Amino acid sequence: MHEQRLKPITEAAYLTAENAWRYRSILRFFYVQHEKLKHYLYPEDIYAYLKQDPYFSEYTEDQLQCDLKQLSDWKNIIPRQETGRVATIEDFKKKKFRYQCTPYTIEMERMVERLLELGQSFGGSLEATLFDRLLAALRRFAEEAGNSDGAQINQAWEDVYSYFRRIVENASDYIAYLKSEKVEERMMNEAFLAYKDAFAEYIRRFILGLQHASYNIETLLKQITPGQFTLAAEKIADYQLSIPRLDEKADRPQLIEHCQDQWTSLNEWFFGTSGHDSELLSLERETTETIRRITRFAQRLGERQHAVRSRYRDYLYLAAWFDRLEDIRTAHELSAVLFGTASIRHIYAEPAESEDMYSLIWDNPPTTVTVKPSVSTYREKLKPGAVVSRTAEKAAARAEYIKEKAQEQALIDQLIDGNRIAIAALGEQVPFIRKTLLNWIGKCMASPTHTTKTETGRQIRLIRLSDRQITLACPDGKLTLPDLAIEFLA
Repeated sequence: MHEQRLKPITEAAYLTAENAWRYRSILRFFYVQHEKLKHYLYPEDIYAYLKQDPYFSEYTEDQLQCDLKQLSDWKNIIPRQETGRVATIEDFKKKKFRYQCTPYTIEMERMVERLLELGQSFGGSLEATLFDRLLAALRRFAEEAGNSDGAQINQAWEDVYSYFRRIVENASDYIAYLKSEKVEERMMNEAFLAYKDAFAEYIRRFILGLQHASYNIETLLKQITPGQFTLAAEKIADYQLSIPRLDEKADRPQLIEHCQDQWTSLNEWFFGTSGHDSELLSLERETTETIRRITRFAQRLGERQHAVRSRYRDYLYLAAWFDRLEDIRTAHELSAVLFGTASIRHIYAEPAESEDMYSLIWDNPPTTVTVKPSVSTYREKLKPGAVVSRTAEKAAARAEYIKEKAQEQALIDQLIDGNRIAIAALGEQVPFIRKTLLNWIGKCMASPTHTTKTETGRQIRLIRLSDRQITLACPDGKLTLPDLAIEFLA
């Protein structure tokens, strides 16, 4: 049975073959004629139909015979020798055939037709009446389950499962449609506001119908015991086996198992499984969330329209309000509330002179701003200037920088005790020491081996001495951190 389910479907080869446009045209004609209850076609009829298409202008009868032979090999059509129209022995030897389309091909053409109608978007719908129909069919099945008439039980169960399948497929397709990217783009357009109420009301009616009928359905499902359904499944299987069929019949246990699987799916959809909510609750949450999404989209569109709408009436109202005021101070206060500070000053500062990220604002010199006249006729006086050499200033700045770094390195060297800096043993330190230690700790923790190199090229390693917390005191505050030490390896 497993090998049969996984075998290749040769009947579908015509959809992707090299000459698929020819094969599909032939089988589409078979399908259209089958729907008109004309099951047998002659090659001359097929050829006359194809020649109406300009793409088949150079198509020959020999090519048609080759294509019909290939479709016969793929089991898309069944050739039957025509004997009623034979007049001579030579005609009989020519083996004139008429062809019938196989059931596999008919179903595949129906599927292709539905796919073409579907396009690139999901279909589906949220029909609350389907729950009422499912409830009515389930009641009928519960009444017929105890009878001995297998035909009535079979029909009642087919109605139940048919309505259940339509509910699941239509609801899932419609939810997927509402969540598709194309629909969300349309919801962001202002034209969506005209459909917002209809969308929300449609989904709201579905939720009310779902809640009203689902309780009765769940109650009825609980009343039908597994033993009662097993007896009904056996009668359904017996009825299915009583239908005369020339092909191979399914086994009775297999038919019973199929019905029980359907019953299990129906119960799990309404009641869920251990550890998982039911699909009914999921559907209810999805539809409720969809209404929220529609409302949010509509709210955003409304806010967007409100932001760009004309302020003509608002300005007239404010002008009349200003006109009623008796003193200028009150007018200034109203202006400050409506339009911001009446005489706002824009503060400008030049870029910082120091590139040190740890420098404080009071450590830098003040910025001098030259206020220029705000008149259109003002022009700055330009005069030629000579290139001034800054070599001495650069050398002095470099020497000052080297001296500062040497002092900082001397401070750090004073803290090293036996190739190690134990932070807990340090007294009060200047902020520079704290920033340097934190910089080293951060680099070490980012390394898998907890090792790194300092600015001078020395290799260090971060180690933890104990689980307690220690405090590093500085003039501008205290830092609490784990009991760490910096060990110099080279």
